[in-house]
Amino acid sequence: MKLDILAVGAHPDDIELSCSGTIAKEISNGKKVGILDLTRGELGTRGTPEIRDQEAKKAADILGISIRENLGFKDGFFINDQEHQLEIIKVLRKYRPEVVLCNAITDRHIDHGKGSKLASDSCFLSGLRKIETYVDGEIQEPWRPKHVYHYIQWVNIEPDFVVDISSHIDKKMESVMAYASQFYDANSTEPSTPISSKNFSDSIKYRAADLGRIIGVPYAEGFTVERYVAVDSIFNLI
Repeated sequence: MKLDILAVGAHPDDIELSCSGTIAKEISNGKKVGILDLTRGELGTRGTPEIRDQEAKKAADILGISIRENLGFKDGFFINDQEHQLEIIKVLRKYRPEVVLCNAITDRHIDHGKGSKLASDSCFLSGLRKIETYVDGEIQEPWRPKHVYHYIQWVNIEPDFVVDISSHIDKKMESVMAYASQFYDANSTEPSTPISSKNFSDSIKYRAADLGRIIGVPYAEGFTVERYVAVDSIFNLI
């Protein structure tokens, strides 16, 4: 299956929190979207990896994701090296996405910045013919995505562009709350974390509202770029 978009996240729920509105919008436009989770989030204070697996599947079903894979890298300890790059390259060459969405370039959680650079470097290396990868004994053809964009997470990074997700904010929030073990639950007896507070859950929507305010729509999501975004005409800008 060829994908239009591959969203890469260090942990299950990174994608939903940060760019699921954009994903839901593109799926509604007929695009095929996949998610690649680098770890199972096994160091998370609340829940278990098995619960996160179930929650990730539920979120993918809500969004209408075409494929979701998990590379099983070590949460907190994966690094940007040849071994990890090659595993991502295999996925890129398998699904041949036009656009890759990556973690925030810098963030509170150390895995986010690491995951951002790892995914971006892998996108470049995936286009080099002399890097050979094999799946089921067959050599893969090189593939380099046309665009690599980085979503925004905990830290309020100034976006280079924003996407109107007004018609998909409810789908975004539904996909986020599929991770019931991680987010606000007044009846939970699990330890509190920075993301389990009601303030954090509320902030997901009011950040989208604030980004929407800037472009004159109800809700939006922001992204940063590695190179200039080009348009055919200034009239394509809204």
